[in-house]
Amino acid sequence: MAKTTLAPRKGFLAENPSVLRFLGLLALFTVIVSALAEGFGAGVISTSFLKVLGMTLCLCLIAVAMDVVWGYCGILSLGHFAFFGLGGYGIGMWLMYARTEGIVRDSLANAPIPATEGEVRDAIASQIFSVVGSTELPFIWGFAHSLTLQLLLIVLVPGLLALVFGWLAFRSRVTGVYLSILTQAMTLALSLYLFQNDTGLRGNNGLSGLQNIPGLLHLPQSTIALWFFWASALALGLGYLLFAWLVSGKFGSVVRAIRDNESRVRFLGYHVESYKLVVFTATAIVSGIAGALYYPQAGIINPAEIAPITSIYLAVWVAIGGRGRLYGAVIGAASVSLLSSWFTGGGAPNINLGFYEIVWTDWWLVLLGLGFVAVTLFFPKGIGGLFDYLVRKP
Repeated sequence: MAKTTLAPRKGFLAENPSVLRFLGLLALFTVIVSALAEGFGAGVISTSFLKVLGMTLCLCLIAVAMDVVWGYCGILSLGHFAFFGLGGYGIGMWLMYARTEGIVRDSLANAPIPATEGEVRDAIASQIFSVVGSTELPFIWGFAHSLTLQLLLIVLVPGLLALVFGWLAFRSRVTGVYLSILTQAMTLALSLYLFQNDTGLRGNNGLSGLQNIPGLLHLPQSTIALWFFWASALALGLGYLLFAWLVSGKFGSVVRAIRDNESRVRFLGYHVESYKLVVFTATAIVSGIAGALYYPQAGIINPAEIAPITSIYLAVWVAIGGRGRLYGAVIGAASVSLLSSWFTGGGAPNINLGFYEIVWTDWWLVLLGLGFVAVTLFFPKGIGGLFDYLVRKP
């Protein structure tokens, strides 16, 4: 009887060469940008534009997370930017507290009588919250003195919120447009709550000065921006690798089946709610990490960043790039982010028609809407789908 030998199973990257190509292109992009940045002395790429590129990489990361939850699992979440904002608030609290603590201690260093820790803490609270008429440190700032604890909260807070919300929604078998409305309602409620001055996060003023990193104030912004750019590129690469692995095996097959026919998957004996909860929670955590990297580069965060419209924009990016394709989400987010910076930052020249002048800062959102409609009508699979067609066309 002849023996049969099984061929050795290929590794994950060998079975998914597109992932390796993406990581290679990302690495090449990172090296080229770094070599041309002011931090390395070339000066071809300004520090402000380097920050734009770093923030774009963070937006690409949350777009990949959105693509997993919508394009692969079929959950049109209109609230994932809330997790992004929570991550930004998490790191912003430490940045403001540590920077203010340094200023307070320096000002009290020459006092005739050394200040107690309680007096230092009160002075920090007064510095941060005088803008909203308060002099007390809210209880939610209890861990703001510790970078380690705040980094832990960046993961835990979005994760726990997504876990609780997802458990309540999925166990009730809310699906389709009703689930989308619920996620949008969650985001709206959170943003309206944060607009209040008594929430402990400075209300409409938000958290500012986040580009000043405590302990690194002696370094130029060109160096800090380059470091954050590297961190953003690394986070995008690791996040892309994680989600590509998650959707490639049996788990990914079940998730896609849930997207296509949830009732049939449940009939086959799979616990649909558990799969959806894992995807929803994991993408929320990654979104929080992306936000924690984004806002130190932006320099400020306020409740408007969590408004429902931002999550709608996120869905538009993924749709334009092509949902159900991780690289499509990256293409969509990067394209819209860079075009937005160009049109609204004065890069695009205004067009004088004689009877009317087109000012792109006013018309950019209209242009974005028209682009979304055009992609939906003529390229329903997005830019990524068009790319697939061009590559596979004989």
